[in-house]
Amino acid sequence: MAQEKRATAARLKAALSLEQESAAAELRALLERVLSLRDEASSSSSSSSSSSPEAALSWCRCLLAGGEPWEGFVAAVRAYDPATLCGLVWTANFVAYRCRTCGISPCMSLCAECFHQGEHAGHDYNMFRSQAGGACDCGDGNVMREAGFCKRHRIKSSSEVPSVPKDLLIMSELVLPQFIFYLIQYLRDGYNEPVLDLPSEKDLLKVLQMLEPHISFLEDLTKMGGAMRSVLTQVLTNQQFYKDLSSGSGENACAKKSHEKYLVALKGSGLTFPEDKLGSGVQEPGAAASSSVVQGATPSSGQGDSSDEEDQDGSQGVGKRKRVKLSSSTKDQSIMDVLKHKCFLEELLFWTIKYEFPQKMVTFLLNMLPDQDYKIAFTKTFVQHYAFIMKTLKKSHESDTMSNRIVHISVQLFSNEELARQVTEECQLLDIMVTVLLYMMESCLIKSELQDEENSLHVVVNCGESLLKNNTYWPLVSDFINILSHQSVAKKFLEDHRLLVTWMNFVSFFQGMNLNKRELNEHVEFESQTYYAAFAAELEACAQPMWGLLSHCKIRETQEYTRNVVRYCLEALQDWFDAINFVDEPTPNQVTFHLPLHRYYAMFLSKAVKCQELDLDSLLPDQEMLMKLMVHPLQIQASLSEIHSNMWVRNGLQIKGQAMTYVQSHFCNSMIDPDIYLLQICASRLDPDYFISSVFERFKVVDLLTMASQHQNTVLDSEHERSMLEGALTFLVILLSLRLHLGMTDDEILRAEMVAQLCMNDRTHSSLLDLIPENPNPKSGIIPGSLSFESMLSAVADFKAPVFEPGGSMQQGMYTPKAEVWDQEFDPVMVILRTVYRRDVQSAMDRYTAFLKQSGKVHGNPWPPYKKRTVLHPSYKGLMRLLHCKTLHIVLFTLLYKILMDHQNLSEHVLCMVLYLIELGLENSSDLESDEEDAGVGQERCHDSWFPGNNLVSNMRHFINYVRVRVPETAPEVKREPPASTSSDGSGASQNSGTAQVFSLVAERRKKFQEIINRNTTEANQAVRPKTSMKWSAPGATPQLTTAILEVKESILSLLIKLHHKLSGKQNSYFPPWLDDMETLIQHENPKYLHGDGMTAVERILLKAALQSRLNKHIIEDICRKVTPPVPPKKISPAEKKTLDKEERRQKARERQQKLLAEFASRQKSFMETAMDVESPDVDIAMEIATAEQHVSEAVYDCVICGQSGPSTEERPAGLVVLLQPSSVLGQCRNSTESKKLPTSEKEQIYPGDTCAAIYEARLATLQQYFKDSSCLQSVSIGWEGGVYVQTCGHTLHIDCHKSYMESLRNDQVLQGFSVDKGEFTCPLCRQFANSVLPCYPGNNVERTLWQCHSNKSMQDLIKEVEELQEQLGTFPVSISSETNLSKEMESVMKDIKSTTQKKYTDYSKFPGSPDNDFLFMYSVARTNLELELVHRGGNLCLGGASTAGKRSCLNQLFHVLAMHMRLYSIDSAFNPWKKLTQLAIDENLQMSNEEQPEVPVLYRDVSSLLLIQILTMPQPLRKEHFICITKVLFTLLYIQALVALSVKCSSEERITWMNSGALKKSLSNAKKTWEVLFSHVISELSKGKIYEQEETEELAMDSTSSWCPHSIEIYLQQFCLPFLRITSLLQHHLFGGELPSCQEGEEFTVLASCLGLLSPSFQSSQFSSASCLDWPVPAFDIISQWCSELVSFSNTHPTQVKVLLIQEPKWDLPRLLQLPENYNTIFQYYHRKSCSVCSKVPKDPAICLVCGTFVCLKGLCCKQQSYCECVLHSQNCGAGTGIFLLINASVIIIIRGHRFCLWGSVYLDAHGEEDRDLRRGKPLYICKERYNVLEQQWVSHTFDHINKRWGPHYNGL
Repeated sequence: MAQEKRATAARLKAALSLEQESAAAELRALLERVLSLRDEASSSSSSSSSSSPEAALSWCRCLLAGGEPWEGFVAAVRAYDPATLCGLVWTANFVAYRCRTCGISPCMSLCAECFHQGEHAGHDYNMFRSQAGGACDCGDGNVMREAGFCKRHRIKSSSEVPSVPKDLLIMSELVLPQFIFYLIQYLRDGYNEPVLDLPSEKDLLKVLQMLEPHISFLEDLTKMGGAMRSVLTQVLTNQQFYKDLSSGSGENACAKKSHEKYLVALKGSGLTFPEDKLGSGVQEPGAAASSSVVQGATPSSGQGDSSDEEDQDGSQGVGKRKRVKLSSSTKDQSIMDVLKHKCFLEELLFWTIKYEFPQKMVTFLLNMLPDQDYKIAFTKTFVQHYAFIMKTLKKSHESDTMSNRIVHISVQLFSNEELARQVTEECQLLDIMVTVLLYMMESCLIKSELQDEENSLHVVVNCGESLLKNNTYWPLVSDFINILSHQSVAKKFLEDHRLLVTWMNFVSFFQGMNLNKRELNEHVEFESQTYYAAFAAELEACAQPMWGLLSHCKIRETQEYTRNVVRYCLEALQDWFDAINFVDEPTPNQVTFHLPLHRYYAMFLSKAVKCQELDLDSLLPDQEMLMKLMVHPLQIQASLSEIHSNMWVRNGLQIKGQAMTYVQSHFCNSMIDPDIYLLQICASRLDPDYFISSVFERFKVVDLLTMASQHQNTVLDSEHERSMLEGALTFLVILLSLRLHLGMTDDEILRAEMVAQLCMNDRTHSSLLDLIPENPNPKSGIIPGSLSFESMLSAVADFKAPVFEPGGSMQQGMYTPKAEVWDQEFDPVMVILRTVYRRDVQSAMDRYTAFLKQSGKVHGNPWPPYKKRTVLHPSYKGLMRLLHCKTLHIVLFTLLYKILMDHQNLSEHVLCMVLYLIELGLENSSDLESDEEDAGVGQERCHDSWFPGNNLVSNMRHFINYVRVRVPETAPEVKREPPASTSSDGSGASQNSGTAQVFSLVAERRKKFQEIINRNTTEANQAVRPKTSMKWSAPGATPQLTTAILEVKESILSLLIKLHHKLSGKQNSYFPPWLDDMETLIQHENPKYLHGDGMTAVERILLKAALQSRLNKHIIEDICRKVTPPVPPKKISPAEKKTLDKEERRQKARERQQKLLAEFASRQKSFMETAMDVESPDVDIAMEIATAEQHVSEAVYDCVICGQSGPSTEERPAGLVVLLQPSSVLGQCRNSTESKKLPTSEKEQIYPGDTCAAIYEARLATLQQYFKDSSCLQSVSIGWEGGVYVQTCGHTLHIDCHKSYMESLRNDQVLQGFSVDKGEFTCPLCRQFANSVLPCYPGNNVERTLWQCHSNKSMQDLIKEVEELQEQLGTFPVSISSETNLSKEMESVMKDIKSTTQKKYTDYSKFPGSPDNDFLFMYSVARTNLELELVHRGGNLCLGGASTAGKRSCLNQLFHVLAMHMRLYSIDSAFNPWKKLTQLAIDENLQMSNEEQPEVPVLYRDVSSLLLIQILTMPQPLRKEHFICITKVLFTLLYIQALVALSVKCSSEERITWMNSGALKKSLSNAKKTWEVLFSHVISELSKGKIYEQEETEELAMDSTSSWCPHSIEIYLQQFCLPFLRITSLLQHHLFGGELPSCQEGEEFTVLASCLGLLSPSFQSSQFSSASCLDWPVPAFDIISQWCSELVSFSNTHPTQVKVLLIQEPKWDLPRLLQLPENYNTIFQYYHRKSCSVCSKVPKDPAICLVCGTFVCLKGLCCKQQSYCECVLHSQNCGAGTGIFLLINASVIIIIRGHRFCLWGSVYLDAHGEEDRDLRRGKPLYICKERYNVLEQQWVSHTFDHINKRWGPHYNGL
């Protein structure tokens, strides 16, 4: 069959290249036969069709290749590929790179290969995980700069590529049209219009699965390179092919049917008919084709008559909105219309959309993009289908995936400016986008309830609809933002008035959305979360496009654009005010945070003034419009204050969420900043008195501003008054001091933002980037002429490198403000504006206070400093009139008076803000009125006579004598008689009338409003409706108020001075400083006044007032001369007293509580410091074990549960809290000093062959092969892997107390981080993790002191005693032969120890269950703990001192437990190694005859193991003299082992030399204490066997060079013996107490030897030799000969093994983790695509073991074994239950410990010292050596459990 196909193909190809007509026809017929859809009317006859797609494909391959083999054909086509673009397409989750330095478009991305081939060192790049998929832009000069291209795509290679031979692709040109048509027919046929909205997704998926191979085939074609792509492009875009094939006129019935289906599917593609909500069926699309007006798309409106000439109000429907006109373009059919397809590409895209963007199709369409012609054609097709795409998206069930796929395509097309411009011009891209956006939003409009609920004509989007909730609109908006980033496109948009109108119309849909109504009675039942959707919508759909447009309005030439936007924005606002029926008062208790029209207007005004030099007034509307404009933004500011005052609690938490989001860093510059700026503009242009009174009225505190001590507030509860007043004043301060849009440069803004954020808290680099609003200063790239983020950061902040606290909590690298920033630039106003949580303001103040105390500038409680402001831009000068209007002065005067008089509801914060406002006024007064000497005369026409003028400087000194106030009848003022005469004391008669005036803010405001309205006579017909509601009328109307006249006689200056007295608590504390020192008047900025408390602020203000006018200076001096005693507080009525007392009591109680809490916290802290400190050895914890005093005979233990102390008895034993854990740390020691590296390429591999564990295991196996099992198991130690390590926190408890404690834990329902069933608990005192209790052996401490008196017994006697003691049968000491509590506990703890580790680590015997196993295991536990302690001390004992955790060592108790159990196994005396060491054998042949396997020769035995066996089989407590005796005997054996090992290392000549030289000295007296003699004896003895025979050849090669001199031999012997001496010294230290001496490295041997009693104290160190420590129990030469003879006899039978088994010089390095590469990328690139060795898939979550470098699948089900996932399994095999894994995709390390795990953190940090968990930021990461050392330290010291706090169970699922 295949042969036939090939032949046919070859024949046809040959014929075609000769251009024979008949061949083409034959080919067509063949293709029709092969590629026909089987007539599947019965659609079940799958048998024939199932083979068809495969057959069709193989025919196509065959035909395309023209009979050649396919691979050959592919290679041939590839040769003609002019690859200048990479164009690699990827799908979601692919790891790609973005380089901001090289990118022109912000969406630029590169595949890893191109990125690493390019040169991006030092650039601003990051790695990211693609969310929607993407394509590599390498080689595309439109999207990125050429400098960033990689090596492959840098060459413009079009010239070198030869042209394609005609006959190579001739078949492709004929076959492909048929093939693509075949594909389309399949797609047509498989599609059925969903009936009644029944989801037909299953059917679609079936069709797609069937077509999978076909689309893959097309994809393979695109990958053949440029030549094939151009053929494909031609096929896809040729209109003739399409006409011929797809018209559906063929005679094939099947094709007909599919064509009909296609037509039906097409019908639904227009936008015209109203959405699916109409049941009227599909209307004929023809009707609407003539006009191109979007129907007033409120769902219920019918077709309507749509004429082009005029806007008609569609009277049907909900909102009477003006219809939006769209261009009735002639050149292109209307956007709204049904699609028409002219080529394959168009229909393919159509079906791609219908099938909701199958991934394969998307990839195929994108893979074609490197072909330029295709790119243009495809972009146009995409735009043509744009409306249809969005329509499909809206209905889709899988809108998320679909959105991603759409953006995957569109971002490739629209990021290219040239292309975007072209389609904008030719296909009306902007029109289409705006229309489609409108159309999308119109489906979810509802009536707005803002302001006038009944008559509102405004419609807004409904945030609860899924379109907004699920963010379905984002692909559209993101495309729109993308194309607006191109200057040429944005210009078109800004020039097109029609588009701007439509756009403003769109924005107005969001104006006033998500309206909140304050709940006054019930708490709201259901808290809606729609506000997320609302904020996201405003940010994405309104603000982002706005910033995009603003970025193109930067220079004078663009003035016109700004004028256009502002003009249409104002029109839209006017329409909006009309639609909601707004006159002058906002409806109370409503707020919306969404005013995008206001914000557009504000931002374009700001740009106009800042960058385009436009005249502000030319852009502003009349006064009345300004009054309306300020209402809603002001309403938001007041509501913020209400929300923070808890007035909205009944609306639930979500309202707080809105208030926070509004000021949050991502939103503030699009929300609160423009709002405040707009209010600043209104304030600068409106009457200041009107503005100020509006503010206080909006904040509902008008009634509070009275001189009377009592008042009634009709609109506010008294508990909210204080915080609302603070809110109003704070708002005014912000309004008057913020300069963000009023003249600050971008650099100054960036600096101010940065300082504000750093003052609140130290910040990491990334959080700072995140917290600083993006738009005025884009962080990516550097705007020419401005400072970058980095250089600004280094100017204001210092970097604090990451540090580690002993508790182990990891710090990140932080930035903290420099001292001079605190000193000069700390700006409380900016901080208040930018804090999301109120606590951050406090935090900033605390940090400021701390700075001042530390630098010694201020003691006490400083107030927020006053900061000088940048100069105001001239356009906004009017803003300062607010500070110089009488209304504000009256408010300030009133508040100062109230504070001085201690009226209620005033706080320090109020005073602070009042002073701030006064100071602002003084700072900004100079240019207003200079001739203020007699300014007050001619101004009598002013409506209130409180103050003569408007200037604050002159008003400050103005005395106010009497004020008439309205007070409740109960008020104290009423009772007092008014003064007889109201004449003023000589300050001019003008005062008289003034005294009797009552001042009402509200009345003021009304008057002003009336004036303004009347000025605009044109608007006169809109006369103000008189308000009837009581609430808003002047306070005078409430009946129970009465009038009283108050004597005041103060001016602002006198009030200030008295305040100073009050604050200082002293009379006449204020003394004008200039009287002493005239200088103070000249100096402008006096640093003395910069920081300080309230008194400093008052002094600063008085000084500034005096500076500004001579009169003020004199008046201040006057007042100070008179020094009036402070005004006596008025008599307070009992009722008022009560409230005051209550308030005071509350305050006091609060302070008391704070004090208590603080005290408690500090206590807790000090306890934590002592108890929790895991590392430090010097914490004294009540535990006397190690340092028992000598006169106490019995150790005393404190039980941490019952608190009693006493000895441990057999009836009631005490025990140590211990943690038993299996450990394989020792097994990781290695022979070499250089550490293993983590492999990061195929070449590097790790072989675990050289670890200590592997070597010991091999040794034991070899021994077991040749010698008797029981003897083997006493010749080595196990526990290098899976040994049990015992550690304690040092606390003790009674064992019965512990049991009841565990019981209570079991019944405790709280979820603990540990499992009580496994015996785990935390120490009741220090909360350290533990899982067992080690009983303390009841014993006196007498034996501790015994060793000090050296006994005079001879060596022989001692040896005898040791032997006898060992012979005693191992029973428990007689006294406790009956079972006691103690012995039970000892048994149970032994069980715990055994069950701690896995069975495979305890069973080494050939005979399972043999007692030798237990014996071996038990002494190995002791060995493991000693060795580990040695490792913790750094591998030697040079430092001496107590053990690292001196008071925390539990070895003494552990030995008692082990010894008690070991004595149960008596060693058969015949095999007791002690005899072999201390007696000469009588009969040498004895062993050989009766044993089939010999015992292990003494010289093969591990001396440290022998030591432990000897010690632990002696009855406890052991006497020191016996201990020393055992040590001496074993040292002799060790020494001979060293000599034997050395003899093997020598060459044969050296051996002979040494043998002879030693033999000469044999007769000397000290012969047996010199190594030469012993050495020669050993050599001569061993030469009897075959030991030295077969080594010559290999040895010479090895170290023939190094010859041994006496000195090097001595060093070798000492090194050989040191490990034994160290272990013995540690053992002695734990058993008998006593300090370990410290020493230099070189002297370690001698110091330890003398410490162990091997060296007599008298020795001289001059010519020291290690042999002088020897003390032979029997004649030396005989015993040596006996030991050697064992080896000789073994060598005769197994000559090869003799040397292998010799104990070599043990030179282990300390255990280390793998060495990691400097740069994280090296690890990531190698491992994240690497396939797992077990399941050979690429794991989703790859991880590496940092101990051995194994690559594992985290959580991978693929590698699961018996319900254990791979990481857990590996942690058991590699670390006996402890695993340290680096997660490749997250850069973090997790620790698995037994059945728990925790996230440890990352050892890779970026350049700013921060982790990047999950690689979200994708910045380059570098190894942090300190952190890695901490990790390694915790691993070696087994402290993971204690230091890391967040543990959780992993259920074997990692």
